[in-house]
Amino acid sequence: MNRQEMRRIYTPEPLLRHPVAMMREIADDMWAGRELAWRLFLRDLRAGYRQTLLGYVWAFLPPLVAAATFIFLQSQGITRIEVVGISYAAFALMGTLLWQIFVDALTSPSASFGAAKAMLVKINFPREAVLVGGLYMVIFNALIRMVLIAAVMILWNIPVGPTLAFLPVALFGLLAAGFALGLFITPISALYGDAARAIPIVAGFWMLLTPVVYPPQMSGIAGWLATWNPVSPLIVTARECLTGQTLTMLGPFFVVAAASLLLILVGLIGFRIAMPHLIERMGG
Repeated sequence: MNRQEMRRIYTPEPLLRHPVAMMREIADDMWAGRELAWRLFLRDLRAGYRQTLLGYVWAFLPPLVAAATFIFLQSQGITRIEVVGISYAAFALMGTLLWQIFVDALTSPSASFGAAKAMLVKINFPREAVLVGGLYMVIFNALIRMVLIAAVMILWNIPVGPTLAFLPVALFGLLAAGFALGLFITPISALYGDAARAIPIVAGFWMLLTPVVYPPQMSGIAGWLATWNPVSPLIVTARECLTGQTLTMLGPFFVVAAASLLLILVGLIGFRIAMPHLIERMGG
């Protein structure tokens, strides 16, 4: 019986000289590493909640605490945020849960790379499997958060409209945007731990500049931020899908989603080019 063997030939020729062949090679490696990616996901899933008292509650806790802060301020009259059609508590909870999906996707590439450093140095395998395994974890956590959003909708009796059918596309846009930015951060965080430490700080401030716990404004600095903040149309569109409202930022949403897909392709190429240098710096 003849057995076909896959051989890879390394040459000093720059990888970017043949970008189409490079993208085909990346796609082949992602397919070849699909089983490894699934095993990495299962390993990280078990390890992430094994030594905790609350277990999977941690998937809910951060966005709930963030939303509870603004709900308390609103209830005490410290802030006065007007929302139309639904309770402010439901509005804030939906926003923070959707925002956490974006943040999970943003931190996933660098976190997955950091967790797999020992493997990357010692074993030769499709490197993209590490990224795909982390993406599985993001999708898993997103599904958990969608269950909580469904509970919020039932508890506050939020009406469902035909725009709910667009929700999977809206969630895909959130995941794609976060993952695209995370790919560009990964090489920096692999070399400098400051980048990984700075992500939660930047994300917390970025959330305040995004209409997560307040409606998008049309005037002033807040209106300018709502217009040019790339995450704004993603959050607003996803929440409007859930609340049955008219999709008011559909045009910007498609622009950001398309740009995110393009950035993912560029980021994967950069990841492939940077990987040998990063492994060498780590001691490979």
